[in-house]
Amino acid sequence: MTDSKSSTDKTLIRHRDIQNWVADRHGVPAIARIRNRFGEERAQLKLRFARADKPVAPGAQDDLSPCSWTAWLAELDRQQLALRIGPDTDGFELVERSQAN
Repeated sequence: MTDSKSSTDKTLIRHRDIQNWVADRHGVPAIARIRNRFGEERAQLKLRFARADKPVAPGAQDDLSPCSWTAWLAELDRQQLALRIGPDTDGFELVERSQAN
């Protein structure tokens, strides 16, 4: 999805809504640990989705750590993020909650 916000985009903040949207698309939560130029580590939230030709397998991507929904949603709240979904069925991005509809 692009950075420009479409009038048909919807922003999800409620945990249940986010989990349902991801589950409906056969996704799982994951966290990547990113280091900045000073060596400080921060969590970057990710979502992994299965494709028909390639199901999501634990540890499938080295830079991502699968995690529980509890841990993922706690980090989402800590970073004050929301999930913006687009009009197409799979387009999404994590945005600051201050940008919510």
